[in-house]
Amino acid sequence: MRSASNKRETFETKIDLECRLDDPSVVEIQTGVGFFDHMMEAFARHGRIGLTLKVDGDLHIDSHHTVEDAGIVLGKALREALGDKKGIVRYGSSYVPMDETLGFAAIDISGRPFLHFEGEFQTQSLGNFDTELVKEFFRAFAFNAGITLHVRVLYGENTHHKIEAIFKAVGRALAEAIRIDPNIKGVNSTKGLIE
Repeated sequence: MRSASNKRETFETKIDLECRLDDPSVVEIQTGVGFFDHMMEAFARHGRIGLTLKVDGDLHIDSHHTVEDAGIVLGKALREALGDKKGIVRYGSSYVPMDETLGFAAIDISGRPFLHFEGEFQTQSLGNFDTELVKEFFRAFAFNAGITLHVRVLYGENTHHKIEAIFKAVGRALAEAIRIDPNIKGVNSTKGLIE
């Protein structure tokens, strides 16, 4: 089973994470940021991965370090869990509608970290979650996972719907990209290597 555990402890956060790419049976998220918990659960459920995430962060300041550091740790764990990347489809994309909103994500497990992000949120915070952290989370995740990630809110009005649509879209794109295809021999690359 492809899995990895990762821990990170700084003056700002203490994080314990385990991701299980082939066993989605357990998803347990506790970050102290309710809306972020909701988004991470949506990401894991739609990504069909098991995810255990516990964060003790400096929420007396704000939610920035908690959210960004969770992206760092998740990205590193995903990279480790994928191992040599043999047999994975590598690419994935998904459109997700949520009522009036349409979100989109595309992933290339390329070894070349990059984020292209298009999304504007009129509401500045949802509970104790600052909506500007959506991009920060995906940047931290993409760069530490070593993936190319494109995320777009194509249209919508409700901030909750916009953010949830893209978290679900990224999860669904990831599920496709990490899937093992028995017809792929070695890695899905003309170079013969995905770093």
